[in-house]
Amino acid sequence: MYTDIVLDHFMHPRNVGEIPDADGVGSVGNPVCGDMMTFYIKVQDGRIADVKFKTFGCGAAIAVSSIVTEMAIGKTLEEARNITKAQVAAQLGGLPPQKMHCSNLGTEALSEAIANYEARVAAGEISPQQSDA
Repeated sequence: MYTDIVLDHFMHPRNVGEIPDADGVGSVGNPVCGDMMTFYIKVQDGRIADVKFKTFGCGAAIAVSSIVTEMAIGKTLEEARNITKAQVAAQLGGLPPQKMHCSNLGTEALSEAIANYEARVAAGEISPQQSDA
């Protein structure tokens, strides 16, 4: 049912946790299946410098969260926002049709975190993160 990549990211998820001083936080959920995802991002020079997640859900939801974090690190905000559910599923070697909604949740949570960061910058809560170099 699940690929070896999905099982690996479920059994050994990458980038689990919170970023206490996150620049952006995004949460999404699916009331039908009960999956909930929260993504935390740090931005440096217009790129995702770090991303962590906390997910309550099935194995596919955890695997999706893990792979999305790996796909996002180092990307510009626009590149990260444009990660698609099809790209997520492909990186995982495929998902069963009944679990494809999980790939939507991962990309949506990341997009929500980016939108939160941009709203905080626009409101003057935080400054755009730039390196000291």
